[in-house]
Amino acid sequence: MSTRGLKIALVVLVLVNVFALAALGTTLVQLNRVEARLEAEHRPNGERRSPRQMFRDMEPATRERVQEALRASALAAKPDFEESRRLRREAVAAVAAQDFDAAAVAALLEGSRAAELRGRQRLERDALALMATLEPQDRARLAPLLARSGRSRGGGRGDRPPEAKAD
Repeated sequence: MSTRGLKIALVVLVLVNVFALAALGTTLVQLNRVEARLEAEHRPNGERRSPRQMFRDMEPATRERVQEALRASALAAKPDFEESRRLRREAVAAVAAQDFDAAAVAALLEGSRAAELRGRQRLERDALALMATLEPQDRARLAPLLARSGRSRGGGRGDRPPEAKAD
């Protein structure tokens, strides 16, 4: 084989090895993610479980009642959260404006926090009222709902303290 052929074979071999290492690395990362997800699902305190997993073992009639009550509560609290986001956007725009007014921005941010707090209070109050109507095993199954923030849809992002949240 000529030196040119050996060089080409060497380049091909290196490329195949790089591709194989990348595939191995990707597989290991994905395996780690799957294992972490499975571990989170099997924690004894129910932390990091999706609502669908929480509802899975409930009686169908209870599940429907709980889902409907939570849906109604979320719809009732939605205007508060929308107002909070609207005020937050206005505050961001006011900071970027030519005529910056720190007092106006502070008032917008305060209003945003108050609206978010109203929405959270409504969700928590409705969840507690619902929990009072459930059997102990169903209450225990749904208890992690109270540990979640509005941003969390799994993955533990809602475990940050409120002052660490940007929105």
